[in-house]
Amino acid sequence: MDERLLGSEPKDNSNLAWRIWVETRRIWKIAFPSMLARVTQFGMFVVTQAFIGHLGEVELAAYALIQIITVRFANGILVGMSSATETLCGQAFGARQYHMMGIYLQRSWIINITAATILIPIFIFSTPIFKLLGENEDVAEVAGYISLWFIPVLCYFPFTFSIQKYLQTQLKNTVVGWLSALTFALHVLLSWIFVSKLHFGIPGAMGAMIISYALVLIGLFVYVFGGWCSNTWRGFTSAAFRDLLPVVKLSISSGVMLCLELWYNAVLVLLAGYMKNSTVAISAFSICLNIIAWEFMVFLGFLTAASVRVSNELGRGDAKAARFSIKVITSTSICLGVFTWILCLVFGHKIAYMFTSDEDIAESVSDLSILLSISVLVNSIQPVLSGIAVGAGQQSVVAYVNIGCYFLIGVPAGVFLGYLVHLGIKGIWIGMIIGVVAQSLVLGYITFKTDWNEQVKKASERLNRWLLNPSDESRGGSA
Repeated sequence: MDERLLGSEPKDNSNLAWRIWVETRRIWKIAFPSMLARVTQFGMFVVTQAFIGHLGEVELAAYALIQIITVRFANGILVGMSSATETLCGQAFGARQYHMMGIYLQRSWIINITAATILIPIFIFSTPIFKLLGENEDVAEVAGYISLWFIPVLCYFPFTFSIQKYLQTQLKNTVVGWLSALTFALHVLLSWIFVSKLHFGIPGAMGAMIISYALVLIGLFVYVFGGWCSNTWRGFTSAAFRDLLPVVKLSISSGVMLCLELWYNAVLVLLAGYMKNSTVAISAFSICLNIIAWEFMVFLGFLTAASVRVSNELGRGDAKAARFSIKVITSTSICLGVFTWILCLVFGHKIAYMFTSDEDIAESVSDLSILLSISVLVNSIQPVLSGIAVGAGQQSVVAYVNIGCYFLIGVPAGVFLGYLVHLGIKGIWIGMIIGVVAQSLVLGYITFKTDWNEQVKKASERLNRWLLNPSDESRGGSA
């Protein structure tokens, strides 16, 4: 197991530049593979949207509804619930309780599989759900058909997300990044063959996605079970069924935390669907949100780095190192955010043609390019602050902040500006930006005021409360 980056100290602690360099290396060792994995895995959704978008305007709008609302809803719950694994495994790794990490992973599987099973009916009955919400009937019918193809992908999520977080916390996420990149390349090839050459339409596009996600999961299973995680994976054990309730509570608060963020965009897409020429509005807005989401995947790499670094240092009992890491990660993320903001300003008028040939939709996306660039800049800060909370196990706090800033500030502001001030899509989006800015300010204040020495004590208490000795684990496994 590679602990060099976790436990190594700078040669000269008085040299600030050297300390920043060492911490930056630690951050990018975690962040880059996570970025690569998130960008390419989300890229599969974007590539699928691009191929389906060229089938027709209704198909593009239908896929947008499913991806932005239904899939994002399920994805948010399961990714969020898996962040409990990130908190527990990260702190256990820092405390060198390696044998507990495999148990935490199995507990995550039990909880997430249950959650995914509960979510399946939403995909089965998506057409009547969208009709009930007042969406266009043609779009709702096609969306219901596409949603059935997403069910196998939904079944992959409980395993994929939790394994990725399990590997990230022990600095073994390089395999996740390269495996995701390879399957992304395969996905592009399969989509081109199935849709452009064989003309399989929606089944071809969705079939390529199912195959690609399955290969990612198979690769992760091979890596974990094949002996590359021998210190943290010691086989299946019935000890995983012990102490499930507190893990369920942490998982639910984690799921609510992230799901509220993803619901926020979904609610705004629904609001766009009630406007005149709703098909164009939904399509244009969803293209912009997909661009933001793809950029957001990059900054989720910093969320991962923040959560892993903070949880590892809290597990080690080093509050000072946790504080220093937070400063370096935040500064790095903001610098990259300014760079992507400039890119969006330069290329914002041409991005739409990646997803559609329709001139009306492309013109609508171009008209939103300034707001797109602002959102990109704002999103460079928020993920880091959420990652810090995950590392400290403060997901429930973030959930309350998200409710207040998004649904009591952002959505009402969007409705007011979009419908009452008659700014349309722009008004809805400005409301979204207001909510994200408010959330970032509140989380920034909470992070600034946090007593990290107290967080070290809480992490120690949590780990000791759930700790099983190897002998206890063996008895649990033979029960």
